[in-house]
Amino acid sequence: MLAEDSLLLREGLASILDRAGHDVRDSVGDADTLLAVVRKEPPDVVITDVRMPPGHSDEGLRAAAAIRAELPAIGILVLSQYVADAYLSTLLETTTGGIGYLLKDRVGHVTEFLESLDRVANGGTVVDPEVVRQLLARRRNDGPLAALTPRELEVLALMAEGRVNASIAEQLVVSEAAVRKHVGNIFAKLRLEEGLDRRVSAVLTYLRG
Repeated sequence: MLAEDSLLLREGLASILDRAGHDVRDSVGDADTLLAVVRKEPPDVVITDVRMPPGHSDEGLRAAAAIRAELPAIGILVLSQYVADAYLSTLLETTTGGIGYLLKDRVGHVTEFLESLDRVANGGTVVDPEVVRQLLARRRNDGPLAALTPRELEVLALMAEGRVNASIAEQLVVSEAAVRKHVGNIFAKLRLEEGLDRRVSAVLTYLRG
């Protein structure tokens, strides 16, 4: 399900998704119609802009939060023109997974965009790399992340981008075994219990921290 007030971008997204084999159930241009259509025929994933008519403020984000509250099984992928911590914080308060926050520029990187969509559909959490970089630059020195080493923070930041261990290993030029060790240390230091989706929980802790 697509929600984007720009007809050009909406049609472009629909074309990308269609060529990739996805079934675009419907596409709408405002938040009220998005809510009505989703409630009538829930999709697997909703892709929505943050700013939607009539106010062009955060109508799309509020609609996404309402959808998650009513239908938590639906994945939510939010697109934003700019990095806005307030939008990200609102998203993270609504979910334990199946959520994505991407800058609109990322749509132009079609392969990355489609990979992010797949991760969200499968219950993962994906945050745009530029957002992750800004969060890392402003990281506090207290809280649950204080115990992590600089390398463990690097690994966790790449996890927040939705990368799997092999991709993290390639990015950091280390072995997958080394990445697995760092991930295990992250889980232990953040006190994430067995039986949880610890990868998602770790990423959410990082983003909230």
